[in-house]
Amino acid sequence: MEHFFAAVNGIRLHCVAEGATDAPLMLFIHGFPEFWLCWRGQLKEFGRDHRAVAFDLRGHNLSDKPEGVEAYRVKPLLEDLRQLIEHLQAGREDKPCILVAHDWGGAIAWTFAAVHPQYVKKLVIINAPHTVPFARALASDPVQQEASRYMLLLRHAKAERVLQENDYARLLAMFSRTVDGHCALSEEEIPLYREAWSQAGALTGALNLYRASPLYPPTADDPGAAALKLDPVALTVHVPTLVIWGEADTALGAVLLDGLEALVPDLRIRRIAEGSHWVIHEQPRQVSAAIREFLNEA
Repeated sequence: MEHFFAAVNGIRLHCVAEGATDAPLMLFIHGFPEFWLCWRGQLKEFGRDHRAVAFDLRGHNLSDKPEGVEAYRVKPLLEDLRQLIEHLQAGREDKPCILVAHDWGGAIAWTFAAVHPQYVKKLVIINAPHTVPFARALASDPVQQEASRYMLLLRHAKAERVLQENDYARLLAMFSRTVDGHCALSEEEIPLYREAWSQAGALTGALNLYRASPLYPPTADDPGAAALKLDPVALTVHVPTLVIWGEADTALGAVLLDGLEALVPDLRIRRIAEGSHWVIHEQPRQVSAAIREFLNEA
């Protein structure tokens, strides 16, 4: 695999690529608390006939880590992605790419595809809710509010201290919320994740995604997502979209898929009963097969 840095939007993003440079671009966006490595299997699979590229989001692993919560709001994240696609597609007339995203990466990709559809040929979302139903559930659904309660800790000033304790034990424990209760990470991957989390400023950068977002459950003193006024029309995604959903996700309920076709007219949903939030680790072959089938559609 080829490692390189892309200078975009005033920062450098660490990228890892597989496949020929002149092949169609397929770009992968990770979530929390991950980094490019979560896509290693997909890079090898799709690098056979695409230029498959995964990158570390700003604030993560080897990418630059701007200071301050403001640097992690949606606009700079979207601009990072737009400029990265321009960078990777330099010299090509055909700019749209295949965009694949999970968790926080999916949150970014949903909005990006709505705002910049000219850059997205097809969209694949894995266990990441569209902004509109997620905001609705956070505001009014007690089950989703409780499932998302962890966000309040991740927004808190003590989050770095708590998550660093016992060699990142709480972060690793997140990966055990799987179908069989076993850690979704392999013994080989665990030290690589600890190394990524230990990069100077990386944990704060990752947590700033939560601190910068208005999407969180309400408290007695803060209405959270209930204060949002979203325009569903502006957030409608018109590109062909596949949503892959591990149904045993304990953080994101399948209720978040209800009515999604109103916001995504060209939609397919593939549910994986034997997958959790970490379905890309648990069921990599099923995930890749679903993506491959979607790509092969006319």
